[in-house]
Amino acid sequence: MITTPNFLHSAPNSPISARSQKIGLDPTQSVHPSVSSKLKRLIDIAGALVGLMITAMIFIPVAIAIQLDNPGPVFFSQVRCGLNEKPFRIWKFRSMVTNADRLKHLIDNEAKGLIFKNRNDPRITKVGRFLRKTSLDELPQFWNVLRGEMSLVGTRPPTVDEVEKYERHHFQRLRVKPGITGEWQANGRSKVEDFEDIVKMDIAYQQKWTVTYDIYLILKTIKSVLMKDGAY
Repeated sequence: MITTPNFLHSAPNSPISARSQKIGLDPTQSVHPSVSSKLKRLIDIAGALVGLMITAMIFIPVAIAIQLDNPGPVFFSQVRCGLNEKPFRIWKFRSMVTNADRLKHLIDNEAKGLIFKNRNDPRITKVGRFLRKTSLDELPQFWNVLRGEMSLVGTRPPTVDEVEKYERHHFQRLRVKPGITGEWQANGRSKVEDFEDIVKMDIAYQQKWTVTYDIYLILKTIKSVLMKDGAY
């Protein structure tokens, strides 16, 4: 069991899910100091603006490639749980067929715990596999960062149905803003397939957090992407 870090402080009026109520969590859950860091927010805004400029530059070729490969929406959006379980809509370039959600029950989950992964997921399109390998599918999330729903560095935001299955210690990973990258992406990416290991890495990030450490993880993620150690 992962213990609660002693640096957390209360955040009144934070949203709470039916699952967290059921297991007896206090609705005035805690948030991490990074949430109130003005310097972290400034870095997020600057990074988001640069990221959105890159997104705009590649939008037309990516949109054309997606349409030629599998006609349908260019963007994929989904409701995720952010800081203290607050729901928000995340955005990505679509990397799967248009009816992917309805086909999910037909795909074997190769991961362990409350995440879903399959190395050869047949729902992923040819263009989508390239977008995932290069992490280009993540670029629209800079809009979420600019809006303050996400950060450049944090935890990956879980789906609502995943959170409804959380145990008590899992909720600790939601005490920071979700991030485009984080401890898991920079140090494990697709190699880490056990949800409990991901939770441990997320809590370790909270314990080690500084603005300097965020910059280190950003640079390490960029190196990982350039080395083609992408997601699947």
